[in-house]
Formats: sequence, structure tokens, C-alpha cells
Amino acid sequence: MNFHCDKCGKPATIHLTEIVDGDKIEKHFCQNCASTDGITIQAEIPIGQLLEDFVLQSESASEAEELECEVCGMKFSDFRDTGLLGCPNDYDVFADAMASVLERAQEGALQHIGKVPHGSDDTQKRQTAILRLRSELKSAITGEDYERAASLRDQIKELDN
Repeated sequence: MNFHCDKCGKPATIHLTEIVDGDKIEKHFCQNCASTDGITIQAEIPIGQLLEDFVLQSESASEAEELECEVCGMKFSDFRDTGLLGCPNDYDVFADAMASVLERAQEGALQHIGKVPHGSDDTQKRQTAILRLRSELKSAITGEDYERAASLRDQIKELDN
């Protein structure tokens, strides 16, 4: 069915349906009349910019596929396929690549806000803490913060006993 603009009679490309007091009201506009009335905003983005943005997104997706956790060896492609992470450090390693996933799953939070399941025993909690501390230890050594590294090393030894 071909509709014509309610204002000027040209072929309509914008179609709106409103419900007012239970009655359906259909409105049809051409692009010019819709823009004049503020119904649409024409984007003035050059095609070159759109192509550049597309290439950059593709490159960042390729880079994300190559990410790998140094603690558990999990690859981002494994996470994408299974939806499961290997260890708490994965949240840091894959943070940029999975930010939108985390936002949806954690109600806008980009940091992991979950907890260890209530039925978990102390062994599970201790192992999780050790993995986290080892990751922090690597960061401290890389940053040459040797005092913090020594403190983390001591905490790991205490939990291992």
C-alpha cells in the first residue's frame, strides 16, 4: 500500500502510529516534512567516517579474539562460545571486550558484583582468593611495587597453608 505525506502529498517514507484514548491514529510524512516538524533528524555523517568506524570495530573484534588470560589460559573466543569464564582474573583481561555483556548481566555495573555461591565450602573461597592474589602479585611485580608484592606473597602463603 502506498501512502502519501499528510502535509504535502509526496510519497511518504515516515510512518507513525499513535494510540490516543484507545484510538489508533496513523500519520504519514515525507522525509522533508518529517524533518521540518522535528520528527526525524538527518544524520550528516560522511560515508568515509562510517567505513572507518566499521573497520575500527572489525579490528577491535579481531584483537578481542586474541585475548588470553595468563592465570587460567582462557581465550576470549572460548568465553564467546560458552558464556563461561575460567577464573576471576578473566573479568579484568576481557573487560573491554565484554563490557556490554557485563552491563546487561549486572544491571549496568562493569565490575564483577557476584558472590561465591552460598553452598561453596571454604576450599573454593580460598582458591578464588589465591587466584585473585596471584593476579595482583603479577601486576605488582610488573609495576615494580616490590613492597606490595612481598605482602601479596605472604598472603598467598598464608592461604596455601
